[in-house]
Amino acid sequence: MTNVRQLLVEGLSDALGFVVGALLGYGLGRLLGLDLFASGYGPTTLAAIVLIGLFGGGGLQAARIWRTERNKSDSK
Repeated sequence: MTNVRQLLVEGLSDALGFVVGALLGYGLGRLLGLDLFASGYGPTTLAAIVLIGLFGGGGLQAARIWRTERNKSDSK
């Protein structure tokens, strides 16, 4: 049962970290005037896609770091 709980925490925290990071990237893109939903794949659309991907990956890594630190404090 503990293994199932651990896997659930891992999956949910990864998903939440990615989604929050991607939303932050989307918001920053909007502030910079980048339009993700513009027709075609112009430079601003591609820049918005890259920004969302970078922030989504950063959020995922932040969630994994948080989980590692949490596991360290739980084992003490």
